[in-house]
Amino acid sequence: MAHIELKDVCKRYGDVTAVAQLSLRVEPGEFLALLGPSGCGKTTTLQMLAGFVEPSSGEIAIGARPMRGVPPHRRNIGVMFQSYALFPHLSVFDNVAFGLKMRRMAAADIAARVGRALDLVRLAGMEQRYPRELSGGQQQRVALARAIVIEPSVLLLDEPLSNLDASLREHMRFEIREIQRRVGITTVFVTHDQGEAMAVADRMAVMSQGRIRQLGTASQIYESPADVFVAAFIGQANLLRGRAARRGDGAAELALADGTAVAVRRAGPAWREGPATLALRPEDLRLAGERQPGLNQLPATVTRVNYLGSTLNIGLRAGEQDLTVLAPRDACRPAEGDRVYACWPDTAGTLLMEDA
Repeated sequence: MAHIELKDVCKRYGDVTAVAQLSLRVEPGEFLALLGPSGCGKTTTLQMLAGFVEPSSGEIAIGARPMRGVPPHRRNIGVMFQSYALFPHLSVFDNVAFGLKMRRMAAADIAARVGRALDLVRLAGMEQRYPRELSGGQQQRVALARAIVIEPSVLLLDEPLSNLDASLREHMRFEIREIQRRVGITTVFVTHDQGEAMAVADRMAVMSQGRIRQLGTASQIYESPADVFVAAFIGQANLLRGRAARRGDGAAELALADGTAVAVRRAGPAWREGPATLALRPEDLRLAGERQPGLNQLPATVTRVNYLGSTLNIGLRAGEQDLTVLAPRDACRPAEGDRVYACWPDTAGTLLMEDA
């Protein structure tokens, strides 16, 4: 039985539909990321799960218990907000203990639970400090301890890392994942950062315009995007547009605007002949100084070469098409203005229908 289930959930604000016919199951102990651009409906979905917002229609169940009309404080849910929302006048201990005191627990039980929670987030010994005396990462840990100390059945995280600098954000995403695994709590994590979602989530739900465009693991979504939006939103993608036709050997052929025909052996769902887009990841392409038999290829001019440490990010101009290539840092490094061929096998990339 799913721990969280949403069935045909909608949220409308007047004429605006924030979430449209959303159905989703989250398994016990699963870490699910809701991922998408601003305004896609991910935060509204989280607020409906928390009980802060009531759905316009549809049903939400947690642990098989319908949530319609159940207030937030009776849902046994821990929430960690983007701003952390720590009480500045309370110590670390009192911030973490706040939810337990509202439940009128005994002082000894509160002390024991707070101690365990602070041990879990590696803040033991900081009980008497105040939020202003803590770093951003420490404040984030306090907020996480406060969310889990009540021993909720579900943990909701609303972009909890967005206020941290890049290096700390990368470190804390793995900290949160490790704590979630140790506690075994079902978690829904809202973010617009695809790197965060891919690094920590068991599955990701990519959202756009209030709908889930694709649900799956990071590798499923990255390697086999369901549509052009997902291909462009997750990671980098080179999008080659043209007209697709079937070939006799079971492959497809995409005719580009300049008349070049490229072969494709991987197609997205419900593909058919007609306008289509080939989504190629930058690492699928390699550069050559001359034509390569047996490969798709486009003549191109190098427009930039950026050193990114482990890789080279190389920009190309192929006719009217801009392309990006990721190459190992020890690969032969071209110079701006070089004439090259961008090559790839027919098994690389995914053919997607334009109206998907």
